[in-house]
Amino acid sequence: MNEVRNPAQAAASTFAFVAAEADDAQAALARLRRQYGSTAPEQADVIVALGGDGFMLETLHRYLDRNVPIFGMNCGTVGFLMNRYGEAELPARLAAAQRVRLHPLAMTARTAAGGEARALAINEVSLLRQTRQAAKIAIRIDGVVRLPELICDGVLIATAAGSTAYNLSAHGPILPLASGVLALTPISAFRPRRWRGAILPHSAEVVFEVNDAAKRPVSAVADYTEVRDVVEVRVREARNVTLTLLFDPEHNLEERILMEQFAT
Repeated sequence: MNEVRNPAQAAASTFAFVAAEADDAQAALARLRRQYGSTAPEQADVIVALGGDGFMLETLHRYLDRNVPIFGMNCGTVGFLMNRYGEAELPARLAAAQRVRLHPLAMTARTAAGGEARALAINEVSLLRQTRQAAKIAIRIDGVVRLPELICDGVLIATAAGSTAYNLSAHGPILPLASGVLALTPISAFRPRRWRGAILPHSAEVVFEVNDAAKRPVSAVADYTEVRDVVEVRVREARNVTLTLLFDPEHNLEERILMEQFAT
């Protein structure tokens, strides 16, 4: 959901700068702190993240408990989740920025050793084969087995915000931000050969069960958190967790996702 911020409220906000380790991002961090000063991220009303999309994901995860808006400026490569980099009139940009609220995916993974791991994913949860042999994965949605066995390199489930990332490279659909759906996309599927995935309501609970896990081990990855040797992975949208990103009005996330559908 997009929401125009209250300019008067935003103008009074304090903001903190955080940056990726790359030289360009660190140099930008030093310049911006000299120009504007900086509040500690733990006390700021807004966090300004300098880097690429990977660093934006890290920042969202790092300050998840604070529920603080994050405004990214691109000092990386693609920068799909970032605004253009600019040092002039930053408080005015923050005052005019639009809010985008996102709900991540909650992953619960059970391992062959009997352990359990939990993680959140802003982009996607993916299951990937660990060896040269293809994975065999059963897919259950809301308690109903929809695919008894998918033979593949892997399978992923992506949010609308993440649908233009790994999901797109695996030939999954691009999802409008307000669509209220998730993309379930196979990765190099061998059987069923013609299955291209599915679009699911955001309320769906998806369970992946790994068949023949001892011979064909599989790992599960929630954004950048990896769990090895999984036998079952449950994924659902975490409606109780809200992330807030800020975007320049002329380059908001909804428009970027729409433009990706016409990219050549």
